Amino acid sequence: MSDHTPSSVTAADSTIRVAVIDDHEMFRTGVISTLKPYFHIVAQAADVEGAEAMIAESTPDVVLLDVHVPGGAGGGGTEILLNAQALSPHSVFLALSVSDSPQDVGSVIRAGARGYVTKTISGDDLVSAIRQVHEGYAVFSPKLAGFVLSAFQGTVLNSGVDSEDEELNSLSAREQEVMRLIARGYTYKETAAELFISIKTVETHVSKVLRKLQLSNRNELTRWAADRRLV
Repeated sequence: MSDHTPSSVTAADSTIRVAVIDDHEMFRTGVISTLKPYFHIVAQAADVEGAEAMIAESTPDVVLLDVHVPGGAGGGGTEILLNAQALSPHSVFLALSVSDSPQDVGSVIRAGARGYVTKTISGDDLVSAIRQVHEGYAVFSPKLAGFVLSAFQGTVLNSGVDSEDEELNSLSAREQEVMRLIARGYTYKETAAELFISIKTVETHVSKVLRKLQLSNRNELTRWAADRRLV
C-alpha cells in the first residue's frame, strides 16, 4: 500500500498534527499509542459532537475517522466530514473503519475523505497512510480500490448534469443521498438504516427535498431522478 517505510521518525513526521475519532476507547488508545512515536497527537473524540468541537479547537492536519461514530443527527463520520470544512478547512481526513462496505466507502469519499483504510491495517502501513494523505495523496486499502473507482466514476458520469442542474444543486449532500435512495424505492426505515440516521431525520430531508424541487410525492421524485439518470 505504501512506498514509505516508517522505520524511523523524521522531523517532518513530528510536525504532523493528528487527531483520532473512534468510539471504542481501547481501539482508540491503541491507535494513539502506535502513532505517538511518529506524530504529534493533538486530540481525540468518541462521538460526532465531541469530534466537531475537537476539530474546531485543535485544527489537526490529519484526522483519523471511524465511519460509525455515534451522536449528532446519526450521520456518523459522513456527518462530521460534511461539517468539517467550516470547522477546519485545512484538515484532511483518513477513514479508519472496520467496515468495508461499498456504501460506507462511497459515502465518506463523496463527503470529502482523502482515503479509506480498514482496521486490519498494520501499524506501519497506517503511519505510511497518514504521511501520504498529509502530502496530498489518496490512500485506500487494496480491496477497496474497486469501490472507490466506482464512486468516482459515478461522480464523473453525473458531473455534467450536476454542474448545470440548478434544482439538483439546491439540495445539500445529505439531501441528495436521501433523494437517491428514496427514488430507488427504499422505505424511510431502509433509508435510515443505510445512512445511519433516524427515520425522523429521513422524513425531514424528504420534506425539504420535495419542497425545494416543487414535487408532491415520492412517485414524482422517482420520475424526476430517473429523468436525470440519478438512479
